[in-house]
Amino acid sequence: MSVEPSPSVAGETPPRPSRRSGTSAVEVRRSARRRRTVSAYREGDRTIVLIPARMSEAEEERWVGVMLDKLAAQESRRTLGDRELAERAERLSAQYLGGRARPASVRWVTNQNTRWGSCTPAEASIRLSHRLQGMPEYVLDYVLVHELAHLLVPGHGPRFWRLLEAYPRTERARGYLEGVVAAARLPHPAAPDGE
Repeated sequence: MSVEPSPSVAGETPPRPSRRSGTSAVEVRRSARRRRTVSAYREGDRTIVLIPARMSEAEEERWVGVMLDKLAAQESRRTLGDRELAERAERLSAQYLGGRARPASVRWVTNQNTRWGSCTPAEASIRLSHRLQGMPEYVLDYVLVHELAHLLVPGHGPRFWRLLEAYPRTERARGYLEGVVAAARLPHPAAPDGE
């Protein structure tokens, strides 16, 4: 499967929005000329997913998810600098926390190997582990929203988790991070002799 720009082609059905929710609009375009390939690209604030016309609705939903994740992974590989990270935090605060969380600084750090992020509410500072670089965008956004929420509620009590409910991919991002931690704990078999 490819993730690449693709112009409109004769034989495509009119675009229709996907039922999959997310932070940006998703349009699915079915094409009778497309046999096996699925592709996706960004067009302004929309994501266009091109699929074969014969695909079932269940296959469409699955492929939309796969392609959104691939695009997110590609985009997150472009490492954000501290300034872009702070701008992203500001947007996320506005979108999910009513703009109430206002960090004085947001930056990458390389000394957090057991945490994904940390927050010092008294200084309004947020630090994110460099290990998040290259992870899907929704994971980075979850960690940012998590730390932004700590500017409003320091602990992990019910009030804190209610704030996190505003971010729609909280559970998915937490599952991703738990998977990364679990994978790191798996035993690594020794390579056979000669390799």
